[in-house]
Amino acid sequence: MCGRSVMAEPGLPGPQGDGWALPPGRAAGPQDGAEEADGDAYQEDADSWSDSGSRGNVGTALGRAVPDGNVLLPDIFHTDHLFFYERFSAYQDYILGDCKASEVKGFIAEYLEKVLEPSGWQAVWRTDVFHVVVGVVDVDYSSLKAVVQLGDPFLCESRDSSFTLECMQELLELKQYQILLQELWVVYDESGEFDQTALAVEHVRFFYRWIWRTWDEEEEDEFDYFVRCVEPRLRLHYDILEHRVPSGLVADYQKLLSQCEELYGKFLNVRNSISTSDSDSEVENVSMVEGLKLYEEVEHLKQKLKVIENPQLRYVFGYQKYGSLQAKGLRTMGTKVLHVVPSTIKADEFQWMVMDKLYPKSGGEDIQVQVHNDLLTAVSACYEGDTVVIFPGHYIVDGVFCIADSVELEGYGMPDDIVIEKQGKGDNFFDCTGADVRISGLKLVQHDAVEGIINIHRGKTTLENCVLQCETTGITVRMSAELVMKNSDLYGAKGAGVEIYPGSTCTLVHNGIHHCKEGILIKSFLDEPYDVPKITMVKNVIHNNEGYGVVLVRPGPLEVKGASAPTTKGNTQPTQSGDETASVEEVGQEQPPECVTDELECYEQAGTSGQTEGNCEIANELGATAAKKSKMHKKRLSDLGITEADENFLSQDMFVSVEGNQFKWNGKGSFGTFVF
Repeated sequence: MCGRSVMAEPGLPGPQGDGWALPPGRAAGPQDGAEEADGDAYQEDADSWSDSGSRGNVGTALGRAVPDGNVLLPDIFHTDHLFFYERFSAYQDYILGDCKASEVKGFIAEYLEKVLEPSGWQAVWRTDVFHVVVGVVDVDYSSLKAVVQLGDPFLCESRDSSFTLECMQELLELKQYQILLQELWVVYDESGEFDQTALAVEHVRFFYRWIWRTWDEEEEDEFDYFVRCVEPRLRLHYDILEHRVPSGLVADYQKLLSQCEELYGKFLNVRNSISTSDSDSEVENVSMVEGLKLYEEVEHLKQKLKVIENPQLRYVFGYQKYGSLQAKGLRTMGTKVLHVVPSTIKADEFQWMVMDKLYPKSGGEDIQVQVHNDLLTAVSACYEGDTVVIFPGHYIVDGVFCIADSVELEGYGMPDDIVIEKQGKGDNFFDCTGADVRISGLKLVQHDAVEGIINIHRGKTTLENCVLQCETTGITVRMSAELVMKNSDLYGAKGAGVEIYPGSTCTLVHNGIHHCKEGILIKSFLDEPYDVPKITMVKNVIHNNEGYGVVLVRPGPLEVKGASAPTTKGNTQPTQSGDETASVEEVGQEQPPECVTDELECYEQAGTSGQTEGNCEIANELGATAAKKSKMHKKRLSDLGITEADENFLSQDMFVSVEGNQFKWNGKGSFGTFVF
């Protein structure tokens, strides 16, 4: 084990304050890249982050957390609101360095031996059922445990009165008076003597709660553990805290993590039962087969977890998210309502609107009119078949439009005059699950978002004559959902302008999709069976996107045929061959996927013949890609012992119709495939 010098950690500013200190009186929060409280019974002192220490006492540079409605237990050091860069620096520079997975525990023990006070400090031992004050008399660095004794006086808080002094003494005797360091919270001390101890215990606690996985130690030792595991998991943790990861993806990650831990536990039990058995019986052979199957399942889940932990890959693949919206259906009397927003309009405007919108649609039906001064209220009041007419104005909305019925939202005027702007942070702006939702004549503006501007979970949503100013993703068309988008303009997405999930239907006619990271992203699931989407693209202009005009995600290596599409790994090395360009780009930290593009810039040529020819090329290319994807997908399922229900689920072409589209000035070209 190589030695390392341990200096004062970041997070401990001196009396004058350095680059790590927060301004006096300021508490760190998730918006600053700091971790949220983990639900304990403590709250932060308002002055705890002063450069000169807490409550005006010179000494400690750390804050304090006081009991919430609890006077028995003492204050503890407030250390769980550290910034990302503080934890990053601590693990990289002072604790783990360049250690391998099998060396992690040894490196942590060496770090603790240099910075942790071996005795003389108090801590609160916290479990799910009790909190009790203990005194630390020694530290066993190799086992990461502290040797403790009960504090004097005896201070304990529990859910019931069964944890008496005698009971706690017996419990400590059973544990041989040794407690895991991550179960201890250091009692606050103004002198500053135990600052390093409090931080060291916090780093150990955080590491084993959020970073370490039970299977890490058995990973191969040919890689740097910090780079391969710690950094991506730490970044994901803070991205989740700061609401930069969609809630659906977070739920998928947590579910995968639980499944992997459960299966790995079963695998260990089977492996241990085999290793302790000396017989060569049929039962042991069955156990070996079961163990091999569990091992393959664990490896499969571990790969999925690594993809989500990788910030470059986590947004490329699809994840399951089901809308829980419930449709109201028709009103009891069968009446339909025309909702008008806003409540104050000129009489002549209202008269023209009634003549224009109400009479043509009535058809002898009983239609009522309701006037609203709030747009969210109007949409929430809709039942099946209702219409919302929105007059010109700039509407600031702090909330989500949840449309579960067949409802029509229509702007009364030009889209640039009817602006609906999202305010406040959240996953979604428009959630659509209705059988036939129609949105027309509106400009939607999204800010500070996590997910796309419109999320179509199921049913059909039609957009016509709309302007969409996006923030993250543009429109997401999930499995079994349908999008029809006509004569609209979409721009500004930091991800893809349109995300098309497997099994969906997407019709794009006469739209502009531009100034996004990617124009259209056709997603894939991680080794899950699905149907190909049905895509129609007619007379769209996809231009000025940072990456590709259209990107298809698919598994397996790409077999590039012909001299016009050479492949090289590393930095992009474009090779010109006529009007076509081929390049391969390395992405990610491990098993780098390849982005192979076949430029189809013939769309830039004037004339229908050139466009038609280009459309045929892209259709043929995608058809060939789908066939290759089918082959690799079946092989992967076969390796996992899974039999497909439908052998021909990828036999049909993905593109129903591709005609008259133009691809211009996209950074990486018109069409690319992302291989994982």
